[in-house]
Amino acid sequence: MSRVWKRIILLISAFSLIAVTVLLLVYFAPVPPTGEMEAARKALSSAATNKADTYSRKLYNQANVYYDSAMVNWKRQNRIFFYFRDYEKVISYANLSEMKAIEAENNSLISSSGLKSRLQPKIESLSNLVIELDLLFDSYPLTEETRNRISRGKLLLEEAKIALKNGIYLQANRKLTDSEYLLTESFESATENLTNYFKSYSLWKKWVEMTVNESKRKDDYSIIIDKFSRKCYVYFNGRQKYIFDAELGKNWVGDKRLKGDMATPEGMYKITKKFDGRKTKYYKALLLDYPNDEDTARFRAEIEKGSLPPNAKIGSLIEIHGNGGKGIDWTEGCVALTDKEMDIVFKIVKIGTPVTIVGSLTDLDAILNK
Repeated sequence: MSRVWKRIILLISAFSLIAVTVLLLVYFAPVPPTGEMEAARKALSSAATNKADTYSRKLYNQANVYYDSAMVNWKRQNRIFFYFRDYEKVISYANLSEMKAIEAENNSLISSSGLKSRLQPKIESLSNLVIELDLLFDSYPLTEETRNRISRGKLLLEEAKIALKNGIYLQANRKLTDSEYLLTESFESATENLTNYFKSYSLWKKWVEMTVNESKRKDDYSIIIDKFSRKCYVYFNGRQKYIFDAELGKNWVGDKRLKGDMATPEGMYKITKKFDGRKTKYYKALLLDYPNDEDTARFRAEIEKGSLPPNAKIGSLIEIHGNGGKGIDWTEGCVALTDKEMDIVFKIVKIGTPVTIVGSLTDLDAILNK
């Protein structure tokens, strides 16, 4: 055999040996943990989709830390000759990441589902509270601060409903918590004010009975104003003959205390004058004898106690007049009816006709139950 062939055979043998050696190295070399890393990545992605970063943040963060540790160790091993690489730590961290991600997702699903189930009844409860607030206090002269708090509470409730619908449960819960605080506190404050106001109900009831009895005894007309229901009742011979809607002073709750307080007075009065045509700017008007002796005595007592300033004025010129029908309380303390209703009342009453103004003809329990 020639020397050339010997060299060729030697080279082929050498290359074969090298190839076999390489193949053996590759075959027995550590396998990169691509499967484990992919499983961990998918578990993290699924957990994030189900808002584990929100509802199971601690577990989700742990899963991310383990995944990052796996990546760091993988890169570190990739700098070593492939035959000597050790992926044991990488696989361990990847498995831990997958396990924590799955746990975080499950916890998130349970937490979000539980939170959702708790939010809906709270929304329904606050919605009912808003209805109650509107029914009782929509036209009740609450303070501007209370009105603003109610408006803010309503807005937060609507935003919570939107957040719940969009599956943003934690945001919905935060808004509901703030809404509940504002609406509940406002309702309690307004109800306390209303309860205090109705402490005079027994007196109002007595006034009404006396006025109706006088109408029956004299076989004549009398007028009763129910401030809470915004009604003007006209009686004849002790029986109710007409019912009209009434509009009052802007701050009608409570008795009138001084000039300019925009409050409609409460008490038993009589018509002293009748104005029509150019004699009044309100179409037609019936002047009442406010302040009467009781009003004057109460006013002077408040001055003496210091609950009113010494320069305060008691006020006057309280009327039942026309130009009503605006649907709001707008007068400076008078009672406003529509012009058509004033035509009726103006025609049938006379100087001396009783006009009794009370907070309510109905007791507070009946109003709240209704």
